[in-house]
Amino acid sequence: MDKVRVAIVDDHEAVRLGFAGTCEQFDFDLVGSAPTVEELLIQIEGKDCEVVVTDLSLADGSLVQENVERLIAANTAVLIFSIADKPSLMRSAVKAGATAIVPKSQPMADLAEAIRLASQGIIINNSETSALIDADKFFKDANLSTREREVLSLYASGMSLKQVAYQLQIKQSSAKEHIDRVRVKYAKLGREAATKVDLFKRAIEDGILSGELL
Repeated sequence: MDKVRVAIVDDHEAVRLGFAGTCEQFDFDLVGSAPTVEELLIQIEGKDCEVVVTDLSLADGSLVQENVERLIAANTAVLIFSIADKPSLMRSAVKAGATAIVPKSQPMADLAEAIRLASQGIIINNSETSALIDADKFFKDANLSTREREVLSLYASGMSLKQVAYQLQIKQSSAKEHIDRVRVKYAKLGREAATKVDLFKRAIEDGILSGELL
């Protein structure tokens, strides 16, 4: 039987080295190891990587949803290997297409089994992480459009409406209309969004901004 070809993205070198040992123990072919998705994609190009293991949050401030989407676009399954204490980011990862979330508290044998299943295209339902996501008291989906998420991301991260408009090449009045609609959508769900600080909190909760900004 061919070895499963795997790679890891984690900003802690100790985790990457530990994963290399796990690959040797469970007879996986480690084809890439990097601190960012950007670097890993370069490493695994043309290597037919089957599964990538990554964390919810990385030091480069990248968003887990975007990371998962980029990895899936590279034709690989994605496993989240994390302390699993951020339900909003976990939800974003699953929504983006992550195959499973494996808490770092679980035995490495569980991660190895998840890798094998993911390489076969099997979606893994982990009851522990599912319960944590479902219990997230903050989450009520505002169903923001792609443009609303873009505007919210820039505005909540500190830009003025004028700067947002310039960045996205839209009118300032259009940027304001998007923010107004975002506020209304959150307000209808009982999620406070009156101030810029409120919007920043909502963006963090929904995985639109990285928690590393806190």
